[in-house]
Amino acid sequence: MLPISLCMIMKNESRHLKRCLDSIISYGFELIIVDTGSTDNSINIAKEYTSRVYSFDWINDFSAARNYSLSLAHNDWVLILDCDEYLTSVQIDSLLTFMDKNPHSIGLISRRNHYEMNGGDSIYTDQVERFFNRKLYQYSGQVHEQVVPITDMIGYSSFPVSLKIEHTGYSGTVSNLQEKSMRNIFLLENMLQKNPDDPYLYFQLGQCYNMLHNDEKAAYYYGKGLSLDVDPDMEYVQMMVIGYGYALLHLERYEEALSLQGVYDLFAVSADFICLIGLIHLRTGNLLFAMAEFLKAISCPIAHVEGANSFIPYYNMGCINELLGDKATALALYQKCGSFPMALEKIRELKK
Repeated sequence: MLPISLCMIMKNESRHLKRCLDSIISYGFELIIVDTGSTDNSINIAKEYTSRVYSFDWINDFSAARNYSLSLAHNDWVLILDCDEYLTSVQIDSLLTFMDKNPHSIGLISRRNHYEMNGGDSIYTDQVERFFNRKLYQYSGQVHEQVVPITDMIGYSSFPVSLKIEHTGYSGTVSNLQEKSMRNIFLLENMLQKNPDDPYLYFQLGQCYNMLHNDEKAAYYYGKGLSLDVDPDMEYVQMMVIGYGYALLHLERYEEALSLQGVYDLFAVSADFICLIGLIHLRTGNLLFAMAEFLKAISCPIAHVEGANSFIPYYNMGCINELLGDKATALALYQKCGSFPMALEKIRELKK
């Protein structure tokens, strides 16, 4: 067996669990599953894959459950996976090499998050800290828990490892997403009372209200987070700026959205932000400025949202050309969008 323990927590995950466990069972990880109060058949499914299934009384604290799962591991190195995720690619040798060459570091794994947008499946890719030595690190935070050093370690770092997962937790039913969001809002508000100056908590509250399609509250919490001392190089800060901009667009608060040009040089490192600025110009009638931004997005190598440096700017440039009356160029641009549903609809309209 590999010297790596895969630790999971679960509650009523029968819809996802089998696919998740099928994706990992052949690799030889020690598998530890902690249940926090399932009332469906999740426990029975889990026991088909491992005898190491345990119970933990839920105390409204994800970190407490996570840390309990870590305490049950026989190995020092642990890999963390959620039930609504599944493994698509892993190089075991690279994990072992990472353990040898980076004994005090955290491994970042690539995660593709699926969610619904524009009538289809959209994907946002991020890097999450999921591979580490449990003697050096633990979890902190009631919800959206983060990996933190157990002692006052100075200069610890994170590096990518060759492991990829898909995350489908944002593409569930409306009622499931609402239930998850309201649960998280309750826990985040409790944390905020203790840490009122933590921008990460405001970001996560903004994310929750974004999932609930409450743009007013999403914009409020994103804005509060960005008013604090933040590091623009942090991925969550970049996501917060983009979330804030889109919430303002949905609310038609265009002048406020235009103010994001003031931080352009800090955040124009990804096609996602560049596309946002292009859309702001488009909504405010600055078509040539919008076109320039979409052209920049196409040549930008970094894109977290799938299509942010391809079919999304091509589609919007097609819309601009159509507004300007150049239907031939618009059609050519829409045809560069591949299977993007909104572009296919435009192509059908132009070919009538």
